[in-house]
Amino acid sequence: MTTVLRGRVVTGTEAGAITDAVVAFDGPTIEFVGPAEEFEGDLPPVEPVLVLPGLVDVHCHGGGGFGFPDADEAGIAAAAAFHRGRGTTTLVGSLVSATEAELAERIGILGKAVDDGLLAGIHLEGPFISVHRPGAHAPDRIVPGDPAMLRRLLERADGRVVSVTIAPETENFDELGDLVAEAGAVLSLGHTVADYARSSHALWRGGRISVTHLCNGMPTLEHRHPNFLTAALSAAAHGVAVAEVIGDGVHLAYGTVRMLFDTLGARHIALITDAMAAAGQPDGRYRLGSLDVVVTDGVSRLDGPDGPGAIAGGTASASDVLRRTVFCAAVDLCSAVTAASATGARLLGRAHRIGALRPGAAADVLVTDTRLWPVRVYKEGALWNS
Repeated sequence: MTTVLRGRVVTGTEAGAITDAVVAFDGPTIEFVGPAEEFEGDLPPVEPVLVLPGLVDVHCHGGGGFGFPDADEAGIAAAAAFHRGRGTTTLVGSLVSATEAELAERIGILGKAVDDGLLAGIHLEGPFISVHRPGAHAPDRIVPGDPAMLRRLLERADGRVVSVTIAPETENFDELGDLVAEAGAVLSLGHTVADYARSSHALWRGGRISVTHLCNGMPTLEHRHPNFLTAALSAAAHGVAVAEVIGDGVHLAYGTVRMLFDTLGARHIALITDAMAAAGQPDGRYRLGSLDVVVTDGVSRLDGPDGPGAIAGGTASASDVLRRTVFCAAVDLCSAVTAASATGARLLGRAHRIGALRPGAAADVLVTDTRLWPVRVYKEGALWNS
């Protein structure tokens, strides 16, 4: 039976938004997207809803009380279900810096979730990052760049690793970058104090490049002393790198989020959550990898001996980030949707199938009310019941 959704449709394509439109599908693929008056079939009444592409989150450590760096198979499924129920139809499971044995074990467990369609792939955030910008990574798990170790991990993943975060200044950077490219994965640059020259070399090396949570895990912008952030902004503006942006109002001020959209453009920004186990959960104590985390007023921070430490991931879903980007950062709806869906799809090399509403694409659809609160979620045409 054909599903016909009618409302204001935000396509995630150059067509932008269509006020009274229809998205129709019978099975896993979209058959029609366009004005209601052009649809050849029975029209349902106009609903006061927005019909959006399913959201794409390329950087997420967990949610619903479970973290990808430490949960068992049931916990991983619960975390993925939490995010899917809130509109994320394509989710990459992120790990944190750990020993080779720990990472190999996690790749094996998360790999099953990839095979089952719960995750779109695995993101290795570390361990080849800077000890000077560890963020919520255990310093004793951060190691110099080791190509042999990365090769073994990528071979174990057998194509399931879709992104690897590496600091440009780590040892053997170029060899590591080549291994990531050969594996068909995204080279994500971050957790770094690299100078401008080294940063530019890494950002402009070619291939699919992203910047791990722009502005976080790197020095701040200094107008007389260009650094990684300077180089990253330039590379993203030129379209040679995609900037991950956590638009939750915690990792970045809303004015900063608006400035990044105005400066870089939505096609060069991938909105992400960087969510951890506490996403969707009450304040309290949680874990991120091997570290203790305390969540207070929805903000997660490392539990240090002298009190709360660095921000330790996010507690928002992708639809929360989208809503805050529109209503708090004052980014226009079409741009925010592009960054929340189409850019991430293109970064993953899957824009032909996901990230936008058009005939022939996967029927991954998020229906929200006019304030962007999720109402219904479809994954490949099937209504998701969380």
